[in-house]
Amino acid sequence: MSDQTSPQGPDDQGRRREPHAARGAQEAPTPGAEPAAQAGPTQQPEQPEQAAAAGERPRSESSSFSSKRAAVTAPALGLRGTLLFLWRQLTSMQTALILLMLLAIAAVPGSLYPQRSVNPGLTDQYLAEHGRWGEILDTLGFFEVFSSPWFSAIYLLLFISLIGCIVPRIGVHLRQLRSKPPRTPSRLSRFTGYTRTELPAGDAEPLLAAAHRALRRSRYRTDRTAQPGGGSVSAERGLLRESGNLLFHIALVGVLVCVAGGHLTSYRGQITVVEGAGFSNSLTQYDSFEPGPWFDSSQLPPFQFTLEEFRASYGDGSTPESFGEPLSFEADVLVTTPGEEQFAQTLQVNKPLTVDGASMYLLGNGYAPELTLTDPEGTVVAEGPLITIPMGDMGYTSQLVLKAPDAQPEQTAVVGFFLPTGVIDEQGPHSEYPDLVRPEIAVTAYHGDLGLDEGVPRNAYEVDISELEAVTGEDGNPVLIRLAPGEEYELPDGSVLALDGVSRYAAFDIAHDPFEVWVLVSALAAVAGLVASLFVPRRRVWVRVTEQAGGLVLEVAGLARSDDPALESDVQALADRLVSTHDGDPGPDSAPPEAARDDTPGGSSQ
Repeated sequence: MSDQTSPQGPDDQGRRREPHAARGAQEAPTPGAEPAAQAGPTQQPEQPEQAAAAGERPRSESSSFSSKRAAVTAPALGLRGTLLFLWRQLTSMQTALILLMLLAIAAVPGSLYPQRSVNPGLTDQYLAEHGRWGEILDTLGFFEVFSSPWFSAIYLLLFISLIGCIVPRIGVHLRQLRSKPPRTPSRLSRFTGYTRTELPAGDAEPLLAAAHRALRRSRYRTDRTAQPGGGSVSAERGLLRESGNLLFHIALVGVLVCVAGGHLTSYRGQITVVEGAGFSNSLTQYDSFEPGPWFDSSQLPPFQFTLEEFRASYGDGSTPESFGEPLSFEADVLVTTPGEEQFAQTLQVNKPLTVDGASMYLLGNGYAPELTLTDPEGTVVAEGPLITIPMGDMGYTSQLVLKAPDAQPEQTAVVGFFLPTGVIDEQGPHSEYPDLVRPEIAVTAYHGDLGLDEGVPRNAYEVDISELEAVTGEDGNPVLIRLAPGEEYELPDGSVLALDGVSRYAAFDIAHDPFEVWVLVSALAAVAGLVASLFVPRRRVWVRVTEQAGGLVLEVAGLARSDDPALESDVQALADRLVSTHDGDPGPDSAPPEAARDDTPGGSSQ
């Protein structure tokens, strides 16, 4: 029986060709069956009963010889398969990059909207001003971004994804470090910089030894392999690239862990201290305090300090641009810690004081006029340095609020401005220069209910005067009180307001984060790993020497795992050096063959 085949070309001789399942209307014969007729009508297929009676195996419609392809049904994954699929998707590098991008996007609202943990007053003000929109944002967690469930979910998923990516890669990389460089391929002509040189007859060993030494001096891991009629040297360099890549991702996990640990265990607080006054590191002394969820207030280090003096210098106007420009701020403090002697230190901007692991930064400053308010009966109802809030202008015009809830017969508030270099013109009361040149206050007194007995927290530096009655003069207009240090003013009801002097105050930020050093270390490690992964090329180089009739054949080639424009020139330089070695000129970078006699032909140098 002869099979019908298509004509074969020259390249098809000696090749085995697999028959097609069907060619036109003709099928391949079934073993043990009668051959089909070469011509004539197409025979009807036998029924299964007839085939069985003839002792043949019946052919079903699902037979591999059928011209109809059966539908493929994928097996059900099941619970375990579904979980494994989801885990592989989560731990892919693509997912990690997407989560990292989502984390950066999710952090944006934290800088656009006031955060309740940082400034609750400003958050409440935003909610009051924006009504329904503010309520929607509050429900979505936009005022507590970094503790919201969706931000925490992204953070946790990113952490898990990075761990799932890194752990398997560490094992693969460690096996690569312990393994030998890949063996020399049979066809080097496919690789970069391939060079084939025919040399005069000689021994292949000196060439292989010279190649081994040259590659080792270039910091390659090498492996020499003996072959019949010659040998080869395999070399690899640049595993530091993958090490840097892994270091970058491990350090990124370190940053995530340290930032999370710092958020959980750190604390931060703000205080305001007037010259001559002191501070003791306890919760009741802070103006605002933000502890981490796992922070215990009993862990506050028991130090205290006194603000001896605050100094500020400003531009004197030698040039128009320098007039009133802040030049320096210095705070002299006297620090006391248990079991140690007192010590003095000067704080400057970005030069903090570190005590018992807590860092104290100079945050701001201002003026604290010393006011005394006496009621008509002669009782002092308010006195002492009063913290003022700078309005933000160049002259340090500051808002002043004095509250006297014990004043008789009505509660009293004094509201106005402190002016370091005061002037009142068509612009109203303001200061022309930030230093104390003509210090004065320009205030108005009010009587009425200050709302301090309603049980609602009030801002100590603000008062709502819309429900208060201003103290008026004989003309019926509110009285504008201007006082310089040492002066006093008697109100129409007999109360007396006096300005006894002016002090300076300093605002400090005290923070403790046990993980901040490790955040810095992790960040530096990430930068180092990124630099290594970007700029360290990974390459492989092979040298083969083959003995043949009449001489030797030297083959050199390389392979780069990434863009490496210098590889081809380096391969050519290595080939030229080996040719020179064979010709009797070892060159400056080659050693005599005897220097490598301790390397056996089949040995490995890692």
